[in-house]
Amino acid sequence: MTENADKMADTATATKLELGNRLFFRLYQSANLLHKTGSRAVEAEGLTTQQWAVLGALSRKTAERGVSVGDLARYLMVSRQNLAGLLSRMERDGHIAITPDTRDRRSRIVTMTETGRHVWRDLALPKIHAYYDQILADFSINDTAHMLHYLLKILENMKRVDASAPSDPIEAIEDPTE
Repeated sequence: MTENADKMADTATATKLELGNRLFFRLYQSANLLHKTGSRAVEAEGLTTQQWAVLGALSRKTAERGVSVGDLARYLMVSRQNLAGLLSRMERDGHIAITPDTRDRRSRIVTMTETGRHVWRDLALPKIHAYYDQILADFSINDTAHMLHYLLKILENMKRVDASAPSDPIEAIEDPTE
């Protein structure tokens, strides 16, 4: 490579890193505002965005008979520990039921209750759709499809990075005495 080509490559790398920094900061801000404004949209139903996500996951056709806690955690991309407290509150509020798996007593199955279905379908979903309309008001269908495409690409890359990380963060720290 020539010196000029090296400088162009360095500039392109620096530009991509700067744009990446801006992109991930905007994603961070968007996630925070989604939690704040999304929770406000469904607060009259006693829901948060996390509970909205759980009810949405349980409303899928494939979840009609319930989902194991582990599968639900993987689908939502959260730890089982983070999900446990949320599920306890939702069970207390009557939105979900948690029962032992008849095939594996160590596993627990999460299902949406009739109360949860009513809250989701009749009360929350119309407000969620109105929220989507507000947030996507300036987006065409094409814009929305492109945005979804790029977010899915980022998500797949993040999953790949996550899968390649050590499961124990302590293992990732090198011992300076070795």
